[in-house]
Amino acid sequence: MDESKNCMPEMAFLTLHKAVVYLGISPNNLYVWRHRRQGPPSFQMGRRVMYRISALDEWVDRQEMADSRSNPALNPLNCKPLRRTS
Repeated sequence: MDESKNCMPEMAFLTLHKAVVYLGISPNNLYVWRHRRQGPPSFQMGRRVMYRISALDEWVDRQEMADSRSNPALNPLNCKPLRRTS
């Protein structure tokens, strides 16, 4: 038997409803994001929509780094003002 499967966390995947609780958002947001392919990566396991916990964490980290309030490199106040050309 493969020993690596015994090392897997007990809750490696979350259903859509548990992912909503994990992320602290409304179910409607997750439904809309999934439909628009904007939210965290998901997949179907049988008839259930599932989310890998590690993928949720990575998605949250990417959202945080894409926000100028969390990423100083994106802060418009750190950029030199553009000169008018006309």
